[in-house]
Amino acid sequence: MSQTTRRAPGRPKKAQKEANALPATAVPTVKTPKIKRKEVDEKAIAKVYEIPRGGGVAYMIPQRGVTVYDPEKDTVREMRYCPNEPSIWVDEQSSNAKREAIVFKDGRLIVPREKPNLRSFLDKHPANISNGGILFKQMDEAKDSEKKLEEEMSQFEAVAALKAAETDQLLAVALYFNVNVNKKMSEIKYDLLQIAKKKPSEFISSFDDPAVRMRALLKQAKDFQIIRFKNDSVRWFDSNNIIVSVPHGQNAEDIMVRFCLTEKGASVVADLERQLDL
Repeated sequence: MSQTTRRAPGRPKKAQKEANALPATAVPTVKTPKIKRKEVDEKAIAKVYEIPRGGGVAYMIPQRGVTVYDPEKDTVREMRYCPNEPSIWVDEQSSNAKREAIVFKDGRLIVPREKPNLRSFLDKHPANISNGGILFKQMDEAKDSEKKLEEEMSQFEAVAALKAAETDQLLAVALYFNVNVNKKMSEIKYDLLQIAKKKPSEFISSFDDPAVRMRALLKQAKDFQIIRFKNDSVRWFDSNNIIVSVPHGQNAEDIMVRFCLTEKGASVVADLERQLDL
């Protein structure tokens, strides 16, 4: 009769457990690769000119009788675009020169590097916006991208400032931008968000501007009938005594803000803060 081996009760021995365990897989360390890049040479790519106002399906640039000042020869010269001529100046072109129409399609014209004379003609044309004209201009994608990037980054910074600011700061900025503060805080923040997107630079600078905080203080003092603004002066509401005189034609609020930011106005500011219980 065969004998069956029975497993001993309890946990397996440590050695046996380690033997049965799967080997640990080491996670490889991947270094950040150095990305090699080469910026495109602007001279090696096509130039794009556009008519900002559209121009329709096809628009022909005028060439007849186009004259411009040539600083190299200190004289006014006539120019025209002839594909087979090396120069755009009429006095340097051959008697067999044939002018070719320059047509913008859907408001744009792409000029490859193989047509330097056409580029030169468009760059010097008096209708070019860069020359004081009003018809067309060269598109600068790099500059446009940089400008858009700066604008969007400013918006991100403005939104970040809005999120990080404390309530008192937000209310001061809200008063500066004439936002109604007598409503829910979420509504005030929403209004400020719209301002931050439209005027990011001004919105960001308002947090560190002492004049902004002072305007908020003065507006509160006015709303609670502590001070009164008149055309010729700013006065205490209860006694009608003059705090500061306002020169003819100047803004009373601006005058009061500047006064309160001086040493002479420090006592007035302290009194306003006391009455507002700040």
